[in-house]
Amino acid sequence: MIVIRHADVEKLLEGRETENIRTVAEAYRLHASGETAVPHSVFLRFPGRERDRIIGLPAYRGGDRPVAGMKWISSFPANVDSGLERASAAILLNSLATGHPEALVEGSVISARRTAASAALAAELLTRADRPEGVALIGCGVINAAILRHLAAALPSLTAVTLYDHSPERAARFAADAAAYAPGLTVSRADSLDEALGAHRLVSFATTAGVPHTGLDAVLPGSVVLHVSLRDLRPEALLDAHNIVDDADHVCRERTSLHLAEQLTGGRAFIDASIGQLLTGEVEFTRQPGRTVVFSPFGLGVLDLALADHVHGEAVRQGLGVPVDGFLPGPGA
Repeated sequence: MIVIRHADVEKLLEGRETENIRTVAEAYRLHASGETAVPHSVFLRFPGRERDRIIGLPAYRGGDRPVAGMKWISSFPANVDSGLERASAAILLNSLATGHPEALVEGSVISARRTAASAALAAELLTRADRPEGVALIGCGVINAAILRHLAAALPSLTAVTLYDHSPERAARFAADAAAYAPGLTVSRADSLDEALGAHRLVSFATTAGVPHTGLDAVLPGSVVLHVSLRDLRPEALLDAHNIVDDADHVCRERTSLHLAEQLTGGRAFIDASIGQLLTGEVEFTRQPGRTVVFSPFGLGVLDLALADHVHGEAVRQGLGVPVDGFLPGPGA
């Protein structure tokens, strides 16, 4: 058993944006081809504390390098007010030969970067006919910082970023750090959400919103919206857009905007395809000119395992991590 700490995970994933995107794309292809097992996530909530939650995401990835395990991730938004990270996570990897736990990996870095790689993959795939020159980031936290890094790697056409956060102080800090996230981009701050939505044809929502609070009227025609936080958009707005998901069964749960749209319409006909289906060519997606495309990824645990498997392998190869002897009983105990 090996414990891989936060600093080691950061070291092993530093500068791997392009590789992360490829790893996530392959996991999506395997999922679309039926070579994964991804049970529904388990949400642990606390009476009287609607914003706080802990989610368990078990998964299995097949293919040439099978891996199985589970991510256990908490989201406590009030942490930010006291200088702590909103999310913390641990990923447990199990041996497929014995079922024994092999590694406990700090998971917040992996979670942020697999989310960002998924968003950047969708942005690259959905803007091939007309590359954007800028991106609007709604929510100036860890996730959009990671998304900006991965977008810069996936879309060399980007020259500008516009920021919006309900906390002007947070937006100012993000703007000051953005040179490190994506050198060479022109950074500006919007005074309102609608101003940000209308700034560029690529938009990324990564907020802590618990209920829908905006539509898509302010976005430019033909925009691609990365709806990473899943609960920002009013369900009626989704019905007037093309909708791409990672997995319809997963994303239409837990009162996401898509779940509300399903309840509103009585079905999922408003969903055009999954990103895995687009990558494998199983579904041919024809975009209507001028219509907004919304990518809503629930965040499949198999993506976390894909990156965690890389981290585990590299940690063993480089002698990183903390071995824990005697964690399991010995033979015949």
